[in-house]
Amino acid sequence: MNKTLLFVTVLVIATCGLIYELIIGALASYLLGDSITQFSTVIGCYLFAMGIGSWLSGFIDRGVAQRFVEVELGVALVGGFCAPLLFLTFALTDVFRVVLYGSVLLIGTLVGLEIPLLLRLLKDQLAFKDLVSRVLTFDYLGALAASISFPLLFVPRLGLVRTSLLFGLLNALVGLWSTWLLAPVLAHPGRLRVKAVGLSLLLMVGLVLGDRLSNFSEEHLFTDEVVHASSSPYQRIVLTRGKRGFSLYLNGNLQFASVDEYRYHEALVHPALVRAGKLERVLVLGGGDGLAAREILKYPEVKTLTLVDLDPAMTGLATRYGELAELNAHSLADPRMHVVNTDAMEFLREHGEPWDVIVVDFPDPNNFALGKLYTTGFYRLLKKRLAPDGVAVIQSTSPLYARRSFWCVNTTLAAAGFWTQPYHALVPSFGEWGYVLVAHERTPPRRPLVEGLRFLSEETHASLFLFPPDMGPLPTEVNRLNNQVLVHYYEEEWRRWN
Repeated sequence: MNKTLLFVTVLVIATCGLIYELIIGALASYLLGDSITQFSTVIGCYLFAMGIGSWLSGFIDRGVAQRFVEVELGVALVGGFCAPLLFLTFALTDVFRVVLYGSVLLIGTLVGLEIPLLLRLLKDQLAFKDLVSRVLTFDYLGALAASISFPLLFVPRLGLVRTSLLFGLLNALVGLWSTWLLAPVLAHPGRLRVKAVGLSLLLMVGLVLGDRLSNFSEEHLFTDEVVHASSSPYQRIVLTRGKRGFSLYLNGNLQFASVDEYRYHEALVHPALVRAGKLERVLVLGGGDGLAAREILKYPEVKTLTLVDLDPAMTGLATRYGELAELNAHSLADPRMHVVNTDAMEFLREHGEPWDVIVVDFPDPNNFALGKLYTTGFYRLLKKRLAPDGVAVIQSTSPLYARRSFWCVNTTLAAAGFWTQPYHALVPSFGEWGYVLVAHERTPPRRPLVEGLRFLSEETHASLFLFPPDMGPLPTEVNRLNNQVLVHYYEEEWRRWN
């Protein structure tokens, strides 16, 4: 047996094993939300299953090489097709969680069998201490390769489905070359080669048809026709077209529908702009679709508009995709516009100049990565960057469906030292939606609304600040970075409606 190639095999199977774990965790987060819970439960079940596999390896007394190759082919089959299977299960059945954790347990068990079997195959080639140290070294190197390449290379370029199929193919090829590496100790290498070649061809076909599989799955996930779908290192971006015009989804969550987005964006932008002392320098955090920017640019006093969005894929789409660029009135191409693709918190830390208006249009705090942008730490940083007579506005989820979450945002802003004025608007695609105006001190309107708005008028503007009893204030804790109660409020409240 060629020891060097066997150690390369360890590297490859370790990489593939961790890739499957990351794929399932990412896919569960995409489809179910709450990335912390999904990754935690997937990783825990996967490691538990690896322990089962290691334990089961002790019951294999004969034909160790044969069993090793069969396990490799089993991992290739189950791991390679896990992503398309889970997408289809979520779209077409009600047993997604059963299939999800069944896949985790099966893949983890098979991966747990691999290394003990390989150690037994190599035990006569090396001293025990050298054998363990080298095998574990290559195993950990494979884990490092997977953890780096998965978010930076494979998901942005291939997406989850084709990444799954590609690594399944890689596992199948490992099984195939193992039939030559282990030929002296294999009873029936020819039969295994036929199985490995057949499985490799099947996975190649799946890889070629990967986009079709993804599109088929997403067509069943969304009620409307999918007209664009892409993955970036940060999110899955989908545009659909239907009776509500076209809609944008990020990681499966609706961001806007063109039929009524103007209500959301007019309510988000104009109450802040009519209250600010000046409008010369405006900052938008989030809002990569360019729709908030469209509303801001209606004011001729605006000299500079800076939009900070983490994902260049989103701002690029808002510039290049015809319907979206038309809807945002080509705002990202306006000469007053400056687009910066970076983390909003880092941008505020690094840029100390004051802003006359800051519009915060982040997605809802449905995970801890987003929840940090709703904490006292972030809001205190925001306060430092707001001009003395400046005004900021924060989209703050629904005061009807997530009432405690909404008032938690208001409580947290007040704890950061802001004067706050919460308000809400009806957006049919979302229901009642909430916002919070903030400033250094109480700030009444200073200028009239611009003309030509479709939703806001002087009368409707005033009515936004009236809350009926079922949306009125509730006592909440402050959302802090080390204790993100807002994320827990949000999960608990929205779970009732999903």
